[in-house]
Amino acid sequence: MPDLSLERSLRGVVAGIDEVGRGPLAGPVIAAAVIIDAATLPARLAEELDDSKKLTARKREALATLVLESCVCGFGEASVDEIDRLNILKATFLAMQRAVEALGQPVEHALVDGNQVPPLGCQVRCLVGGDGLSLSIAAASVIAKVRRDRLMADLASQFPGYGWESNAGYGTAQHLAALRTLGPTPHHRTSFAPIAQMSLL
Repeated sequence: MPDLSLERSLRGVVAGIDEVGRGPLAGPVIAAAVIIDAATLPARLAEELDDSKKLTARKREALATLVLESCVCGFGEASVDEIDRLNILKATFLAMQRAVEALGQPVEHALVDGNQVPPLGCQVRCLVGGDGLSLSIAAASVIAKVRRDRLMADLASQFPGYGWESNAGYGTAQHLAALRTLGPTPHHRTSFAPIAQMSLL
């Protein structure tokens, strides 16, 4: 289970950062940055926060509300256009930069889930599986996923048939079948296969 050991080992303000949406065929990539104050952290968060993929949707929603109420949080987004123009890695870094800026205060250290170092203007430590090690990264993973899932559900009501309310834009069989019959939407990433391949036909 994640805890605050890494955060406590660093001096100054520490933010945990994670992103959601690197792999989908549609929708933006969203990053979150979270600063946790151990003195005011609700016991439930300390006990139940974990990698967002290990939590049920209902639990993620409840924990996300608690994180937003009790921690300093910032969100950053990179649009489909930015993903297609920059590539997904650079767009992810851009979303992370925006998330840190949205915190509204200086950060000395960033703990980032993954193995690639984003240019954040502070000391950065990357952690593979960081959302299972650092409580602030776990908090970021939960609020980023909840925010993106809600966004994709909203887009699903505008563009029915692709199953975004359940697949969040990932390339499931339903999504791929809808692409073949309905074609791409403005929210599809034209630089991603199979959308890129469709444009060549």
